[in-house]
Amino acid sequence: MRRADRLFQLVQLIRGRRLSTAHFLAKRLEVSERTVYRDVADLMAQGVPIEGEAGVGYRMRSGFDLPPLMFTREEAQSLVAAVRVARSRLDEALAGDVETALSKILAVLPAASRAAAESIAVLVPPAALDAATRTRLRVLRQATEQRAKVHMRYLDLTGSASERTVRPLGCVYWGEVWTLAAWCEKRQGFRNFRIDRIDRVDVLEERFRDEPGKTLADLLREVEFDRSGV
Repeated sequence: MRRADRLFQLVQLIRGRRLSTAHFLAKRLEVSERTVYRDVADLMAQGVPIEGEAGVGYRMRSGFDLPPLMFTREEAQSLVAAVRVARSRLDEALAGDVETALSKILAVLPAASRAAAESIAVLVPPAALDAATRTRLRVLRQATEQRAKVHMRYLDLTGSASERTVRPLGCVYWGEVWTLAAWCEKRQGFRNFRIDRIDRVDVLEERFRDEPGKTLADLLREVEFDRSGV
């Protein structure tokens, strides 16, 4: 890697994180920590507003910006591949936003890079998500962002229905199905609901706040996800 390219990547890594240690930067750039120290010192001498010091970590002072980024042929191809995989597995609103974002990126690429990206031989057949599941996924994703409780009618493996009021914490994709990770007020515990088994969902006006033992972080620490749902 040319030193100019390494310095550019170094700036990107630092500006993309709150604090980056020399060890982290050296590992990502595949150089020694001594090289990182020297490169950071050179960047600071050239006026790049990096704050921090060796042994502590580095961060970019707020307000610093760079011209629009350019992507390599391989990076552009990876973006196209990622969008192709994701768009048929997302709800329509999010899939549309992904397509729009990719279009903006491809529009500023050189013609050769754009053609190479769009011709990548990664093809993804349509996902098996039906329209109802896509709609519920959008509703639950938005409820999670709004921190709004939801009331739903849920069908278990035997087809038996139950009414639940839950705090939606996150939507999880397993490669085959989407599930809703939530705090169930009926069971007073974390539960994992398959979205394709949710028969009806209503977003309530009631909002919820983080409470000890009921957050997504608590769920990730205490619950081992599986594919069985509730």
